[in-house]
Amino acid sequence: MKNILLSISAGLLLSISWPTYGFPLFLFFGFVPLLVTEYNLRKSKYSKSLVFGLSFLTFFIWNMIATWWIYNSTPFGMWFAEIVNSLIMTLVFLVYHIVAKRTKFITGSIFLVCFWMSFEYLHLQWEFSWPWLNLGNGFSNYTSWVQWYEYTGTFGGTLWVWIVNIGIFKSILLYIEHKDKGILYRSILRNGLSILVPIIISFLILKTYKEEGNDAEVVILQPNINPYTEKYNTTDDRIGKLLDSLTNTVITPKTDFIIAPETVFADNNRLANFSVSIAKKTAKKLLDKYPNAHFLSGISLIDVFNNPNKIRKQTNTYKEGIYYDDYNSAFFVRSDGTDELYHKSKLVVGVENFPYQSVLKPILGDAMIDLGGTVAKKTTQEDREVFFTKDSIGVGTLICYESIYGEFATGYIRNKADFLAIITNDAWWGNTQGHRQHLSYAKLRAIETRRSIARSANTGISAIIDQTGNIITSLGYEEQGTIKGTLKTSQKVTFYTKAGNYLARISIFIAIVILLLSVTKRKSKTPSL
Repeated sequence: MKNILLSISAGLLLSISWPTYGFPLFLFFGFVPLLVTEYNLRKSKYSKSLVFGLSFLTFFIWNMIATWWIYNSTPFGMWFAEIVNSLIMTLVFLVYHIVAKRTKFITGSIFLVCFWMSFEYLHLQWEFSWPWLNLGNGFSNYTSWVQWYEYTGTFGGTLWVWIVNIGIFKSILLYIEHKDKGILYRSILRNGLSILVPIIISFLILKTYKEEGNDAEVVILQPNINPYTEKYNTTDDRIGKLLDSLTNTVITPKTDFIIAPETVFADNNRLANFSVSIAKKTAKKLLDKYPNAHFLSGISLIDVFNNPNKIRKQTNTYKEGIYYDDYNSAFFVRSDGTDELYHKSKLVVGVENFPYQSVLKPILGDAMIDLGGTVAKKTTQEDREVFFTKDSIGVGTLICYESIYGEFATGYIRNKADFLAIITNDAWWGNTQGHRQHLSYAKLRAIETRRSIARSANTGISAIIDQTGNIITSLGYEEQGTIKGTLKTSQKVTFYTKAGNYLARISIFIAIVILLLSVTKRKSKTPSL
């Protein structure tokens, strides 16, 4: 019973640490009860099955409380995501248990940290990608604590969390063994400094940071069209008139960018006919009146063809001999009528891609995990397209789910983006933590890249975020309206932009080495520090 209570307490501590309702201080000891439980079970005859069950209990509680809101999109998707993610976390902890029984404390601890970071890296790469609960995201509502993410990315946060958890865990074990209160006092000092020093460094960075670049005036549109009852029953003509009306309430001759949300134009648009689409005509109408501005918006596009040589991995079959590519895209129009397109590249699992289709489709059929969006298999592009104005200001556009990926966002900066735009539709999850967390994570992208962000949500929270992750202005959930504001462009390239997720790559190497060494070594008869 004691171990069950410890596992439950670990799940609750991790849950109450999570944004946007929680306080991230709990992250620094949230894993400690589970670590103690695992240590207590090492001598048990059934240690593997017990560690598996109790770890799953912890992670399932955390996943459910932090991301239950997926249910508002689909019950099946919620249960699939919660169970699978909890299982993967459990397997990580079970492998640590096996390695820890064969190694000394410090080696096992290093393995746990590195193996967990390897798991988080996997969640950024594979087709079942779901990095929502990567530990570094836990500080997204307290960006003043993690200004050093411009050097480490969110993996620096993950490393920080684990170092403190293991430090507290070791102190508890030493106190139980020696019953010396001095151990506790030294632990409070040492682990307190481990928490405080990075925060102090972050505050110093924040205090001395000066935003670089020139001013750009942006008009951000939030049409607030309900995706369940209105969006796909609304014509592009009506959408165009609404966006035109919203824009005209605030636009000035000095406006540089008009930004509208993800797939706001969704009325069966053909890729080949984009130049004569209502979407482009809407943009051109506005730009004819305000020639200094540029129009950026989301659009759904279809490319239908019968040439089998054009078939790609993500191409859909309409019927025999007829194929189509389905795009979730951003388009950019200049006042001279020139335009460019970017097709979303990081896809929502099950909604926009079918993970490992050749293996899973014979088993699952056409079952989809609906985490929010239009159920379809989308076609992507490889490069991070940057749209440039006539004055060579570059904007990198992240479409919805793409804003969760730090290293992915740096690709736009390497391609000369001076600021980032996020276009999204967060209504699928209702008025829950889902859309709030999504906005909160965007602040981390601003810090990592030191780029201002203009965020346009159809139904969600639109905002302007500065280079330190501070929200300058925002428009609330289910409000129709506009934001007009000024952001700073920048050409600074951060260390993280250059190096990417280097901490994770180093961790993968270390984890593999320790794992290989441990499997060739006989396991210890007793746990050791």
